[in-house]
Amino acid sequence: MPILAQEPDQFPEGMLDDPEVESQSWWLMRTKSRQEKQLMRILRAVGVSHYAPQITQRYRSPSGRVRTSYVPLFGNYVFVCGDNEARYEAVCTGYVIKHEEVIQVERLVADLRQIRDLIQFGAPLSVEERLEPGQRVRVKNGSFAGYEGEVLRRDQETRLIVSVHFMDHGVSVKLDDCQLEPIGSETVAE
Repeated sequence: MPILAQEPDQFPEGMLDDPEVESQSWWLMRTKSRQEKQLMRILRAVGVSHYAPQITQRYRSPSGRVRTSYVPLFGNYVFVCGDNEARYEAVCTGYVIKHEEVIQVERLVADLRQIRDLIQFGAPLSVEERLEPGQRVRVKNGSFAGYEGEVLRRDQETRLIVSVHFMDHGVSVKLDDCQLEPIGSETVAE
């Protein structure tokens, strides 16, 4: 049984099927931690078009019951479709930390349509962050937790070599992607 009923992940319903959305402005809103749904509720109330894909997540509670949650696929992000007034409405909610205009709108809409279709097909999805050579990263867990460095190169798409600088020297260590998180400037897919 779901903890809370599933809420709409787009407003208005079916907006991604409207060819007009490709000619409108889109904004990527970065929200405060775990505030995506609250932002979407307010945007729905004021009539601002938006999309934030959600997936079903099932897990066992400590008592052994199967719980179902509907969680944002891209944590802390909501896509807003509209003019500067729509952007202003979203930013004024107090839930947006940062926002950026999407430059390649047609590409974004095509990507969002594909993601929506995958969710509707029930495909098991997980977010994959691309760590590229030259990107600054921090080790999240393991014996090197807290260390910061730079990705030197990728080996077979599953392992990385990270440079950790200290005392004017560098060392490298192989780590799994799942142990690393990007730091510094955040990039947005164009």
